[in-house]
Order: sequence, then structure tokens, then C-alpha cells
Amino acid sequence: MRILHVVPTYLPAWRHGGPIFAIHGLAKALVARGHEVSVFTTNVHAHEDLEVPLARPVDLDGVAVRYFPTRLSRRLYRSPTMAAALAQEMPRQDVAHLHSLFLWPPAAAGRAARLARVPYLVAPRGMLVQDLIRQRGRWRKRLWLAAVDRPLLERAAGLHVTSELEAAEARRFGWHLPELFVVPNGIDLAELEDRPDAALSPAVDELVRLGPFFLCLGRISWKKGLDRVIAALAELGDGTLVLAGNDEEGLAPALSRQAQSLGVAHRLRLPGPVSGADKAALLARCAALVLPSLSENFGNVVLEAMGAGRPVVLSPEVGLASEVLQARAGLVVPADSSTLARALRGLLADPDQAAQMGRRGAELVRRRFTWAAVAEQMEKVYQEVQRRAGSR
Repeated sequence: MRILHVVPTYLPAWRHGGPIFAIHGLAKALVARGHEVSVFTTNVHAHEDLEVPLARPVDLDGVAVRYFPTRLSRRLYRSPTMAAALAQEMPRQDVAHLHSLFLWPPAAAGRAARLARVPYLVAPRGMLVQDLIRQRGRWRKRLWLAAVDRPLLERAAGLHVTSELEAAEARRFGWHLPELFVVPNGIDLAELEDRPDAALSPAVDELVRLGPFFLCLGRISWKKGLDRVIAALAELGDGTLVLAGNDEEGLAPALSRQAQSLGVAHRLRLPGPVSGADKAALLARCAALVLPSLSENFGNVVLEAMGAGRPVVLSPEVGLASEVLQARAGLVVPADSSTLARALRGLLADPDQAAQMGRRGAELVRRRFTWAAVAEQMEKVYQEVQRRAGSR
């Protein structure tokens, strides 16, 4: 099968967070299953451009990735050269998988797919959430939804969501949506191996020797609820909090000031983005991963922590919360500071319970969330939308 993914940003643009890693994990696993997988994306990396060849295939783990420059409206990731390439390449594809909303590339790809009569799926990647739309860019996003993304979604062969929570959020819009296919993200367990002999950066080496620490891992973003964790740290009275991730929104100074005002600045660490051995060591040795997000369609880092055998503490707004509860792999609690503090205090007081949660989470990941299992599930979705398109 020939499969085209269209996404505004892609590896190695790591500043754009978890979705690009998830999309590449899926694409790579589909290649392993014998499919011809291509990606169309831009060369945007936050406020910079990637140093990559443009408009020609670049091999990444067997995936043919084409990077296109943006022109005029960089904020929307508009690329005339991508538009021309989509018109040429889309008729060769069996199915297209479009990721993200409120941006030009998926909308342009949807038009190209309809002209070429190629069935396409849309993956909102956590962007189709009414509460988030109200909080950031409300009127701009509503206009874009009405003019661009609602037609894109309603004409799609299917909507790809990563959790039942994301599916419920999409249905709240009341539109004439196509069938919703729930296919989760996956994980590469080999990337989480914590090797005792691995060379760690000085900052991370110091952190893993500090004693018990709680980990928030990923983009430092307004929607992650990090201020709540800092407030919980003040009530907890013990332990260190590590906020590891890139800070494109410039929130770190305000979080540091909050910690200072609460008297816990000496128990807060912000090592910046981590990867490789540093990331594996933090995941494997934390007391728990904490993710009290205001909204999280899935939560890739939750899989990573469970895969590393660590308990997780989540807000109910995280897409994986129901899986964590069912597997008894962690705690799902309201994300006010006092409740968070009680949950974290309980894990520190009962290490046996925490270890049991970690083992159950690791088993859940091995059973359901490897990329091989996820790719097999997605392959069936592609075959189904192809079958329906052919029967029209």
C-alpha cells in the first residue's frame, strides 16, 4: 500500500513536541510491514529552518520525507511548492493521512486528495477541543474551523483519534463527522533502556543522585498544568521536581518565580530538553511521572514512563487516564495542588505499591502499545477506508 502522511512539522524538528515522534513511529512501523510510506512536511523548526534538502525525498528509517519551504504566511505553514508536489504525487497514493488542524498543509492535502479521489484520514492531534479553542485564539480558530477545517473533516473518509477522550471531544462539536477510528500512539521499548554504564550529562547525573524526584517530561506549555505541580511540591514537603523539556513559550522564568515565592526553588530543576540516555535515566529512576494537563488527547510520555516501569499521576483530562485506571498503573486525580500533593506523598510513603503500579504499566505497554501492534491496527483502518472508497 502507498501511504502519504502530511504534517506541518516533522523530525528532526523536535521542538514541536510529541506528535512528530508519534507520526514517525507509526510511519517507520508501517514500512516494516511492507508499505511504501511518504511524508510531506515543511522545514520549519520553531523560529528557525531545518538544514535539510528541500522538495526531494530524504530517507528516515525507510520513510521518504520531503521538506518544503514556507512562503508568505509562515504562521500557517503555507508552502506553494508543497501544493505543486501534492497535485503531482497524490494520484499515486492509496490513502492519505493528514495530521493537525488550523494550519495550511492538511487543508491543502485534503483538497488534493479529493481532486485525485484518494481517501484520506484526518488526525486532529489534540486540537479539536472546545475548551482549548476558547482559551487561545478563539475567534481566529472559529473562523478557520468554519471556512477550512470543518469541510476538511466532514469530507474525510475517517477521523483518526488516539483515545476515547479525544473521540468524545470531537463529537461535542455536533458536526456530520465521518467514522471515528480510535488507534493509539505506540512506543519503542528499546529506546527506554536505562543502561548503568551509559554516559549522562552532568545535569542529569546530578539529578538521578539527588534522592526521590518527580518528573514532568515534555514541552513546557501552558496546558500542561505545571504551576499546579509546583504548588503541590510546596505542600508535599519532600522530594524534588524535575521539569524537563523545551520551553518555546518562555514559561520557565514564571515557573521559577512561582517556586521562589513558595519557598521551593531549591527543590525545582529545569534541565531543558533531554533525549537518549539522559531521558531513559530520568524515566527509569523517577519516583513517578506527573502530568496534570488541562487537555491531553493521548499523552505519549505516559507510555514512556509506564514502559520504563514507573507509576504515573495524571489528571482525568489526559487521554490515557482510563487505561491507567483500568490497569492500576498509576493514579488519576483532580489536578488541584492539594490532591496532587496527597497522591505524590502516598507514592513516596508506599514504594511497594509504586513498584507494583510500575510493573502493571510495563505489562500494559508490552501487550497493547508497541509500534508493531499499533501499525497493524492502523493498517486495518487504511484497508477499510480503501474498501469503502472503492465500493462507491
